[in-house]
Amino acid sequence: MPEDLHIKIRNLEKSDYPQLKLLMDKIYDDIGGAWPEHTIFKLIDDLPEGQICIIDHDTIIGVALSVQVNYQRFSNPHTYDDLISKKETILNNKNGDALYGLDVLIHPDYRGYRLGRRLYEARKELCRQHNLRAILAGGRIPNYHQYAEEMTPAEYFEAVKNKRIYDPILTFQLSNDFQVTRLLKQYLPEDEKSQGYATLLEWRNIFYEPESTVIETRKTQVRIGAIQWQMREVESVEELLSQVEYFIDALSSYKSDFALFPEFFNSPLMGLSPDQRNQTEAIRFLASFTERFKTEMSQMAVSYNINVITGSMPLLEDDVLYNVSYLCRRDGTIERQTKVHITPHERRDWVIEGGDQLQVFETDAGRVGILICYDVEFPELARLLAQQDMDILFVPYWTDTKNGYLRVRHCAQARAIENECYVVICGSCGNLPQVENLDVQYSQAAVFSPSDFSYPHDAVMAETTPNTEMIMFSDLDLDKLKLTRSEGSVNNLKDRRTELYTLNWNGKTK
Repeated sequence: MPEDLHIKIRNLEKSDYPQLKLLMDKIYDDIGGAWPEHTIFKLIDDLPEGQICIIDHDTIIGVALSVQVNYQRFSNPHTYDDLISKKETILNNKNGDALYGLDVLIHPDYRGYRLGRRLYEARKELCRQHNLRAILAGGRIPNYHQYAEEMTPAEYFEAVKNKRIYDPILTFQLSNDFQVTRLLKQYLPEDEKSQGYATLLEWRNIFYEPESTVIETRKTQVRIGAIQWQMREVESVEELLSQVEYFIDALSSYKSDFALFPEFFNSPLMGLSPDQRNQTEAIRFLASFTERFKTEMSQMAVSYNINVITGSMPLLEDDVLYNVSYLCRRDGTIERQTKVHITPHERRDWVIEGGDQLQVFETDAGRVGILICYDVEFPELARLLAQQDMDILFVPYWTDTKNGYLRVRHCAQARAIENECYVVICGSCGNLPQVENLDVQYSQAAVFSPSDFSYPHDAVMAETTPNTEMIMFSDLDLDKLKLTRSEGSVNNLKDRRTELYTLNWNGKTK
């Protein structure tokens, strides 16, 4: 291998053509050698940033050539000739929404330094910067001629994919996150080693955004706020709603996109029940205020320009009691998520029943799900939401002891890791001696992330002081989730063995 290396990557220049020709003639001696000078010059004129080379000192040792194309046209069957016009001029579509990889070649003396990977990373960065949908390429399979008599091209692809056979081009492409979308026949008929076949390869730009106005663009930097709520005796509904507005106002002042309240945050009103000792009557008394809280908190969401997750409240429908959370969007619309799994205490003392609906809600700051307290201890629910591309999971909870809190916390953190999403948990502190079964609380609100290099080392984005009334903020980067799901250290969602197991929702859908 060469010694005294001085490697640099830069864009190809017209003055480089003599060196480029020598390199291409050496590599492509079996399919006609180098492109003519005018072809390369036209590429440089049409898309200068798409023509990339690697030099060692002043010698070109690697090259990647690209053009812009229409994704719809070239993600479907085509041949190499479809890219070429008369006189060997390669067609570049300046309005194209995809990058097409023409050639990647490395001098044989420099193979083993992973220089091809650098060229591919440069191409990917170009694709991101230009907001292009994908990189497409027709990939030769030069070792196929050795196996053509014993297997079809499709069987050969599977063997290379499963690493039973090595192919210098296809193996490399697969290791660089390209997906084979189809086999192309007669792609390059003169390519005898590939028997004329090629694979249509695609790398999708997960950051691609279709053209839209600024107003229509969904946020990718999201600030969430949560209220670790102090349970205290109140004299009226108005007093408690005033406290709610105080916190929504405070979170809005810090430009928060979401405000999360705890489970049963308005339970101090049970202390106003005529029969406090009768728990069933007290919770139904509390349910009589739910419609008012929903309406007024929705009005606050609009007034303070913040999406509000209302913790949870009891809701009486057709003489059946449910534990319900509302998403009050800042555009005035309202959604509802009912608690699915009911704790023994809720079932025994309050006669609450579980709901049968589950969904992800679209907001102007990401796709969100809501699981109320006990529900987060059932991994199936969060996975079902993750299958609907959930970005943030909100978990309002009420726990009375630390061990109960830790069940919620540890399960919530597991949901963030296994579903590659953010999870926000929020509860209440203080005590309500006048309310049966709600006399003590334990809480430490927190925000959890996936566990990878781009997040905090302990995967905890923020957390409150335990058992202290306070507000908590955390800024979440939704683009990081895209990168984690596509190119993270591990890919929990992508690597599921769905040929062995599946998960289905049998309840109602909206």
